[in-house]
Amino acid sequence: MLDRLAHDLRTVHPDRPAVLGRTRLGTTRVRIRRGELAALADNYAVALHARGLRDGDTLGVAVRPGPRALAVLLAAHRLGLRTAVLDPTAGPDVLAARLALARPELVLADAAAQAVAGWAGPLARRADLALPPLAALGPVATLGRRLPGCAPRLRTNPFGASVPSVPGRDAPDRDADAVIVFTSGTTARPRAVVHSRGGLAAALRTVTDLVDPRPGTVVLGGTFFVLVPALAAGAAVVLPAREPAALARQLDRLAPAHSYLTPPRLRAALAAGARFTGRVWTGSAPADAALLRRVKQAGAEQAWGVYALTELFPAAAVEEAEKSAFTGPGDLVGAPLPGVRTGLGEDGELLLTGPGARHRYLGEEPDPWVRTGDRATPDADGRIVLAGRLKDMVLRRAENIYPGLYEPALHLPGVELAVLVGVPAGDGDERLVALVQPTPGTDPERLRAALAGPLERMGSARPDALLFGEVPLAGRSRKPDRAAASARCARELAR
Repeated sequence: MLDRLAHDLRTVHPDRPAVLGRTRLGTTRVRIRRGELAALADNYAVALHARGLRDGDTLGVAVRPGPRALAVLLAAHRLGLRTAVLDPTAGPDVLAARLALARPELVLADAAAQAVAGWAGPLARRADLALPPLAALGPVATLGRRLPGCAPRLRTNPFGASVPSVPGRDAPDRDADAVIVFTSGTTARPRAVVHSRGGLAAALRTVTDLVDPRPGTVVLGGTFFVLVPALAAGAAVVLPAREPAALARQLDRLAPAHSYLTPPRLRAALAAGARFTGRVWTGSAPADAALLRRVKQAGAEQAWGVYALTELFPAAAVEEAEKSAFTGPGDLVGAPLPGVRTGLGEDGELLLTGPGARHRYLGEEPDPWVRTGDRATPDADGRIVLAGRLKDMVLRRAENIYPGLYEPALHLPGVELAVLVGVPAGDGDERLVALVQPTPGTDPERLRAALAGPLERMGSARPDALLFGEVPLAGRSRKPDRAAASARCARELAR
């Protein structure tokens, strides 16, 4: 798909918009057209080749999502480079340690990334963003606008050179490394996930088949797995605004056929009065049926929850109607997508494999099975039902309690977020506490009364306490931070 995209951008409607943005006044503007994106990728390919990068070399990339980042990835793919995505949420020590196994021949960074790695580090750390000194990873070149203190800019199209022809690119090695992505993985020790060229292509095909973007439509989203299938289908992509009110205006003006937003961004958009169109897709963090229903009530034709991991994207998907109809324990995330196979470990851990699964972890041997860290069971129809994270198990009175089995029952109308966490009881045991975040304007006493029934039906897993308050979030995908939630509940109970 990446090879075809590079060709189609310059030959199929090259004057059509590829990526849309907005002005300071909120009006829509064209950030780059299809032909311009192809030309930018060509320029980057020439520049990287002129810097001496060759097939199999590693290119570090610390660039915000957008046209430049996509053009770099297309150029790297064309040259057969391995791209290491330097995620500022992974932690500087993790990045430095893992990249010691695959030192980049060059690091491309925009001015923002270099600020995070330098003078703006203390401020960025407040937002859980941090990068090691980039020069310690390899030579650095600036992509885009260069500010004082930044590395020299990447010199594009030096001496009018033509785009290099790379031997073997017509029949590339499907097992060759394509991208390295850092993740917290399924253990306490963060890992670097390596996807092969063949695996990346399979994942992109799965997304395309699932979403089915159409030519001439608008798709809202900012990730690689949104940009490439949409552009390959002839759709235009709009990067979502950061502020909820601006995002709501974007949705109103553009009426996208597809919108990709994480659950926290969906909640923020809904709170800002956003109206949706077409199909809405969400993932990266738990999305309960109540949230998907709210999205449809706000205008969406369909609302889908996607179960995906850094190691396998996507694995399963479920639409709101199917999820709402599910009455069993646990969180229904849908049937495995075509080609995805499931297994269970001895401890009930969900194992996944498929054409789009990661090839290996950096520095480790290939393994087709991905350990998800999620406890799960298949239902009678073969659908995946999650019972919670293995590491989130709460031990109370010698009973193992998996929060993921019971948290869906807490998501009633008027509940924004809800988690079950263990709080140390002081005698080696734990107390089970439900921390519920009401939607704005909800009457707490009425909500407490409404929750009485679901809590009673939890039986031996009934919480020892019910607290109302904001559920802390953390990480790139803004998932509930259970450790912080537990600490918050402990402080509340100690008063």
